Amino acid sequence: MVSLVCSIDTAHEDIVHDAEIDYYGLQLATCSSDNMVKIFGIKNSTQTLIADLKGHYGPVWQVSWAHPKFGNIIASCSYDRKVIIWKENQEWTKIYEYSNHDASVNSVKFGPHEYGLILACGSSDGAFSIISLNQTTGSWEFKKKMNAHAIGCNALSWCPDGKGPKRIVTGGCDSLVRVWEEGPNGWDEKAKLDHHSDWVRDVAWAPGITSNHTTIASCSQDRRVIIWTCSTGNNPSNFVPHILHTFDDAIWNLSWSITGNILAVSGGDNKVTLWKENSERHWTCISDVNKVQSHDQRQL
Repeated sequence: MVSLVCSIDTAHEDIVHDAEIDYYGLQLATCSSDNMVKIFGIKNSTQTLIADLKGHYGPVWQVSWAHPKFGNIIASCSYDRKVIIWKENQEWTKIYEYSNHDASVNSVKFGPHEYGLILACGSSDGAFSIISLNQTTGSWEFKKKMNAHAIGCNALSWCPDGKGPKRIVTGGCDSLVRVWEEGPNGWDEKAKLDHHSDWVRDVAWAPGITSNHTTIASCSQDRRVIIWTCSTGNNPSNFVPHILHTFDDAIWNLSWSITGNILAVSGGDNKVTLWKENSERHWTCISDVNKVQSHDQRQL
């Protein structure tokens, strides 16, 4: 049974869109329509505000922590079409700003640390970008994949493998889930997954990838969560869909457990449900939790 551990008053002045805990579970980053990113220290069910990060000029949709081997680093993306990378050097400061998208940047995710300090971001201009730090020159480099999704890219997630070719999955306003792999001439589409009937709101590549099995989850405005499984290892084109459940409202967010056998699902019905895969590859709901019953969306 899942229960509420603590409630955090973020003191944001508008709706909180994302909240991410760092690798060690000691810091929390939040972002909001008040254009702010906040960093909190969390310990023993209490929180302490560490930093208010000001740099965006529109709602901030998402934040992502880098692996701690690179230091204390987060990235944020915003309606203002920018991605900002922040680092703590005694104080939190902006170390890079990326502004090569032509519309809102909706999703931002750091990749597996084995690939270096690398970041993917998806935008309403239909493109996604890969931003990386060149360890030799110390400069930031980027590659942009145009026309990844008609109308816009809403979400993306890295393949957690970290050993083979770089791969990401994206979801867009064209109701499609697409799998991409980096090749000699840029990023190539390896699979187009078309089981949704409305905007795809989130995608999540499951950890625990094996040599013969990989899993992706996607959720949509069509109220469905789909589990895509591929049993052919490095061939990402053979994904088979399984409808996890059709919910009462649109589904907005997905999150895997560390082992990749439990999926958290949240959406417009004000609930978080946890789903677990059994030994026969069947998914069942193991917990149904109402979110904090508060009309103040500045509180977590």
